[in-house]
Amino acid sequence: MHPLRCKAIASARLKNDKVDAATLAQLLRADLLPEAWIAPLDVRQQRALLRHRCQLVRLRTLLRNRIHAVLADHGCDRPGGYFTAPGRDWLAGLDLPDASRRVVEDLLILMDALKEPIDALDRQLLAQARGDPRIKALTQLPGVGTLTALVIVAEVGDITRFPSARKLTAWAGLTPTVRALDLAVRHGHISKQGSPWLRWILCEAAQSAKRSPEFAVAYQCLAHRRGKKIATTALARRLLARAYHLLRAAQDQCDRQGVR
Repeated sequence: MHPLRCKAIASARLKNDKVDAATLAQLLRADLLPEAWIAPLDVRQQRALLRHRCQLVRLRTLLRNRIHAVLADHGCDRPGGYFTAPGRDWLAGLDLPDASRRVVEDLLILMDALKEPIDALDRQLLAQARGDPRIKALTQLPGVGTLTALVIVAEVGDITRFPSARKLTAWAGLTPTVRALDLAVRHGHISKQGSPWLRWILCEAAQSAKRSPEFAVAYQCLAHRRGKKIATTALARRLLARAYHLLRAAQDQCDRQGVR
């Protein structure tokens, strides 16, 4: 069941196993238990793989930022990147104090150790994406690449459980909260329910999609009125709504081919 919607137990003054079991039995008898969807094992495994890859990339970014901080502390900079072949040669030729040199070398060793598992995960995930009509459909959206599409598919799961795009965006926590009292209606921040990984990857996709001709004008207008953060979140919600229709169309096509 949905833990946030089952208030009969959460708000009870007396809580123990016996009382909670009796309350659950009464709610079940009256068909008042809000059900929660549990992803199948293959979907959970795909989520774990993608989340592991994202965490490794975040760790590599942290190490890179640490190297940037050490070099900035000594006033060292170059126009190109630090971690290409010329950049590595430039790093090796810097005249740094012993402690700073040790920090940079250790961080580079850790970055090189992360490269192999990240590359192996990328090869495995790209191989899984080949031939999947859902991935091919989602990559038509601006700002959505293969890995982004894989995260969306894994986090959403069975698209047929959502009757509309509005239901999907609400489940993802990208819709604003609403407080209504008589005729007064107040819209607050987004609810942030559902998968935080889905919201994160959609906001990352929105950073690229906001420069596309399809969304640039709407983004600039909203950013001028409400700010860039709210405009990016609104664009992420639009991307998810369009992803819903593409996923439903791909699912319907797969169903028709399966029937034939």
